[in-house]
Amino acid sequence: MNPQSRAHIGVLFTNFFFALNLSLVQFISPEPLGPYGVNLFRVGGSLLLFWMMASINRSAEEKPIRKKDWGRLALCGFTGIFLNQTLFIKGLTMTSTIHAALLMLSTPLLITGLAAFLLREKLRWIQLVGLMLGLTGATILIMDRTDMGADSMVGDGLIIINAISYAIYFILVKPLMQYYPPTQVIRWVFTFGAIGIIPFGIPQALDLQESGMHMQEILALGTVVIFGTYFAYLLNIRGIQVLGAGITGSYIYFQPVFATIIAILFLNDHPTPGKLVAGGLIFLGVYLNSRRNFA
Repeated sequence: MNPQSRAHIGVLFTNFFFALNLSLVQFISPEPLGPYGVNLFRVGGSLLLFWMMASINRSAEEKPIRKKDWGRLALCGFTGIFLNQTLFIKGLTMTSTIHAALLMLSTPLLITGLAAFLLREKLRWIQLVGLMLGLTGATILIMDRTDMGADSMVGDGLIIINAISYAIYFILVKPLMQYYPPTQVIRWVFTFGAIGIIPFGIPQALDLQESGMHMQEILALGTVVIFGTYFAYLLNIRGIQVLGAGITGSYIYFQPVFATIIAILFLNDHPTPGKLVAGGLIFLGVYLNSRRNFA
């Protein structure tokens, strides 16, 4: 199998792992493990694996970190790991898997909008239409309260803010990825992100010692750490290296599909007419937004 085929398969599995996270996190949180405790294990465990991999197989392409880049790495850790993951895990425990998956699909739209605002990138009219459709779909989704609890709107809001923080991270990390090997960047981003996550996660991790976890819950947490975070990030990086950011990013379309199937099978979640309409608008918005060469 050639490298491109392996990269395509790897990116497909990445989005399956991310979708699997949505259901697994709801399976173990907020009980028996609080959302910040899940985050501590997820980020901390992945961080250990990243540093172990670096010590065993350090790339000759790695470069000393330039003094001017430490601040950017710290900011990437804050937006891409600490803020992003903290809001994502907390929001996911308050809303439905399908809502979270569809709202996360708005990330490419937010990246385009923020790039236009912060970097003064010019938008084509087709991208503006895509942004408006995606925003409309997200609004309909947030307002759809069918079979949802009272806290679900807050959860949806946290997922949106999480997507905004990731979009900011994506813009900040791009220059670093162009100078350093991606695995080196990710390792340091996780390191700085973990610094913020530890104080929030330790109290909930300590509470776990009193209640304990069943074997199924331990396996679910291990899957989130190893497959849903560590391997997902590695495969995604490999996809960007071989296929490019555009093709790799397009695989995000599979994530809500996988997440919906998993949620229906294991969490008894189900799509409503409002979710289907909102999802369709978001899908169309992301598709139009990706048509950069459409005049």
